[in-house]
Amino acid sequence: MLPLDPDHLPKDIDLLHKIVVELCERLKHETSEKDKFRSLLRELLDAQRNRKSEQLTKDQLALFETMWEAGHPEAPESEQEAAPDAEGTGEEKQEPEKAQNKKRSGRQPLARHLVRERVVHDLTEAEKHCQCCGKDLHLLGEEASERYEFIPAVMKVIEDVRLKYACDCTVKTAEKPAQPIEKSTAGASVLAQVIVSKFADHLPLHRQERIFARHGVEISRKTMGGWMPPVAGLMAPLYEAAKKVLFESKVIGTDDTGVKVLDPKLSFARTGRIWPYVGDGHHPVVVYDYTATRGRDGPAKFLEGYTGYLQADAYSVYDAFFKPARGLTEVGCMMHMRRYFMKALDSDQGRMGPALHLIARLYAVENRAKGVSGEQRFQLRQRLAAPVMEKLHAYLLEIREQVLPKSPAARAVRYALNQWGALTRYLEDGDLEIDNGATERANRDIAIGRGNWTFFGSDTGGRTAAVLLSFIAMCKRSAVEPFAWFRDVLTRIATHPIHRIAELLPHNWKTLATDQQS
Repeated sequence: MLPLDPDHLPKDIDLLHKIVVELCERLKHETSEKDKFRSLLRELLDAQRNRKSEQLTKDQLALFETMWEAGHPEAPESEQEAAPDAEGTGEEKQEPEKAQNKKRSGRQPLARHLVRERVVHDLTEAEKHCQCCGKDLHLLGEEASERYEFIPAVMKVIEDVRLKYACDCTVKTAEKPAQPIEKSTAGASVLAQVIVSKFADHLPLHRQERIFARHGVEISRKTMGGWMPPVAGLMAPLYEAAKKVLFESKVIGTDDTGVKVLDPKLSFARTGRIWPYVGDGHHPVVVYDYTATRGRDGPAKFLEGYTGYLQADAYSVYDAFFKPARGLTEVGCMMHMRRYFMKALDSDQGRMGPALHLIARLYAVENRAKGVSGEQRFQLRQRLAAPVMEKLHAYLLEIREQVLPKSPAARAVRYALNQWGALTRYLEDGDLEIDNGATERANRDIAIGRGNWTFFGSDTGGRTAAVLLSFIAMCKRSAVEPFAWFRDVLTRIATHPIHRIAELLPHNWKTLATDQQS
């Protein structure tokens, strides 16, 4: 369109009409671009400030609720019952006295399970006489207080001595216990320490090298790195046992995250992928898989033979898995959907606010359903969540034509409507979750570690890390102390009966240990 001079506009009405239409189209395009860049700028600033919370404040929720009620004045009783709490987390409000009882004041008691050493402090003989009357003081009682003391780790050398016996015709030598890595200087406890330090505490090997040096022991990072593949190989049968338990789950949650991988053929680090697969509540296993790329072949190979529900985001590689012949049923992630609306909030609060209000109501129902059986959760969802989902769907259809096609708000609405069948599937079964939060939390540990050890040295290193990370995640999920588990399992896995290998999985190991103590 040619530049216009406001003082010399054309007289032709048709031409003026055409100019107005073109100006409106340009304005629409520029507004859409501005919203896109505003959203991108907000994401960059949030990332720089390390702000990643999607929690809504009390004032925001109140405002969004007002927006919703202004456009939709009817509010059924069931919807009021599903109202979110003031913080937007969906938790039920507590009575003031109950909340007050939960607050603890003063110093908390020290851990009861620790070994205690009693140190008695007494008066001197001279102090046991009264300076006023001269009589001897008698013992009245005692005052006790406790403090923590830390005893640093101790490295020691175990010398295995094998006695030999002989007669005129034979020689016999005593056997020594099998070691995790034969002919290695590392015992089970040292291997457990290195694994847990790297994959649970996110200490890269070069830092561990310095820590060992402070104890007067020289163990190079190269040596420690060389221990990891044989340990992963030793635990491969247990990894497969975990995968077997995983495939017994009604639903598996999955996601992926990128990790830098060194490649001698390239002058830069390429990106490999770590895929966590999380079992349901009755099968508390977490199995990581490593692939060199983000292609479909990786998850297709891992999930081969599994039939059931698969909960994931809308990544296109999963689409082929949900065809009838494959035997997998898609479950969407409300958290992913909500994230789109949060990103569009700054550019279109008037439309995104009411949607976020309804999503908060859905999460309020989930918080009310915590700790109940699957059937009870199904009934509660049908009574409270299903009507809210219907209102949300109708609202999205209502605003679909109102938002600019290339705006963040339009992307949010499109994502929700395109995934609607998968997003509502959790309403069909009380054992399904509203979102894939458990899998995202499994990825969070990878992200923290990635900021410390930075990269995998090769694809082999990625596969080794996937095996060891799996057991770290399973220990965390089952509330098992990972060092104790690795030390015990590495001590006896080589001689453990293969048909009973599942006994060593963290959740089973914990149960057996508890039974033995009782």
